[in-house]
Amino acid sequence: MDDLRWLSTRELAARIAAKEISAREALTVQLRRIDEVNPAINAVVTRDDDRAMAEATAADEALAAGEEVGVLHGVPMTHKDTHDTAGMRTTWGSPIMADRVPEADSLIIARLRRAGVITSGKTNVPEFAAGSHTFNPVFGTTRNPYDLTKSASGSSGGVGAALAAGIQASGDGSDMGGSLRSPGSFNNVVGFRPSNGRIPHTRPGNPFAWLAQSGFMARTVSDVALLMSVASGPEPGAPASLPDPGSVFDLPEFRLGAEADPQLTGVRIGFSPDLGGLLPLDPEVREIVSGTAAVLSGLGARVADTIPDLSDADEVFTVRRALDFVGFWGSLLETERDRMKDSVVWNIEQGLRLTGAEVASAETARARLSAEVEGFFADHDVLVLTTCQVLPFDTGLEYPTEIDGVAMESYLDWMRALCLISATGCPAISVPAGFSDSGLPVGVQFVAQPGDDVRLLSIAHAFEQATRVSARHPEIPAAGPQDLS
Repeated sequence: MDDLRWLSTRELAARIAAKEISAREALTVQLRRIDEVNPAINAVVTRDDDRAMAEATAADEALAAGEEVGVLHGVPMTHKDTHDTAGMRTTWGSPIMADRVPEADSLIIARLRRAGVITSGKTNVPEFAAGSHTFNPVFGTTRNPYDLTKSASGSSGGVGAALAAGIQASGDGSDMGGSLRSPGSFNNVVGFRPSNGRIPHTRPGNPFAWLAQSGFMARTVSDVALLMSVASGPEPGAPASLPDPGSVFDLPEFRLGAEADPQLTGVRIGFSPDLGGLLPLDPEVREIVSGTAAVLSGLGARVADTIPDLSDADEVFTVRRALDFVGFWGSLLETERDRMKDSVVWNIEQGLRLTGAEVASAETARARLSAEVEGFFADHDVLVLTTCQVLPFDTGLEYPTEIDGVAMESYLDWMRALCLISATGCPAISVPAGFSDSGLPVGVQFVAQPGDDVRLLSIAHAFEQATRVSARHPEIPAAGPQDLS
């Protein structure tokens, strides 16, 4: 059964539906793989094997009885530890919420479970999902399967490491400043941030939120599309919902058995690894991402050195993120400050210090940025740039303090290639692009206009099919974190 570790989600679901394997067998393989590799990578932080096996048994019985089942029926999956799972703790990596057990699933989890997913555990995140390196005082540090001394990034770092290590083929996550795309790049998998409203924001919480988005990571673009097909679509009580049903993601080229014939004929691409010099890049990252232009041209795309003016994006992102941190966690600051990491306190206090004039200025900047993005995509189908400006860095660092000789002033600066895109509201996806000389993964970021998620996935899929970089898997030594320097 061990070959199940590297099947795609589509393949695994199809084999379960055809009764070639059972849901219990699929779960057994997943749990065995967690036992094998998780002591080294620390990706899965909460498990409930008994509950998962009971759900898998019920799934097999339903299939045997001929009941109508969902497209992910019997597929085992761990979930990001920021998404509420009914009856299973959701901690956000914080000592303040270490024992919190939600009574209801968040929307993305509820939709996955309606499609048949078996919930087997939770994956690690940074404290309050702040920052793109996965470590916290509750569960410790998640390590990169390609090099156990390196970061798996974050905040969906546990998900990314689990995928790369063969624990599962796809999983849910979220992305405010790059938290799906960055771990996608660091772990040689795909990370997709959808347009606002694809997976709607609902109550409790702010249904009008727009900066942070729930989304998916997977080892293939096709699996991202499959999960989007079951998790996206309008929802009552979610006023920002996009009206399209999830079925819009069910394109023929994503289905099992589709012939691989990648073509991007006529696709108009604006290409700049560093956004015209705006971003400092590690030299190896620059070289690998620059090389993707030839691949895109070879597929028939029209690649030009043109980019939108994103000069307003820093202000938009910084102000909106600070306000959201006040909304999410501001009430804890007075009573729990000593149990919150410094970067979280800093971000909340940034929001509390904002004046009305500063908020109004950021809203005006957002309007200018929206007009700039609209104008750019009138003449281009996608923007292509680097995903992460650095290679996976040492786990002992909180964040990189310099890139190619340029100092980083805060824990967000090294993520600027991601944060700037988040501010635009555009859907964006990171796809594996290559490896450094030392064997560390590098991703390339594709960006489309708001609402053009399906087209974006189609373009990313063609690039993925042409390169096949994601087919390279890590070799994880049988060692726990205590054995690592």
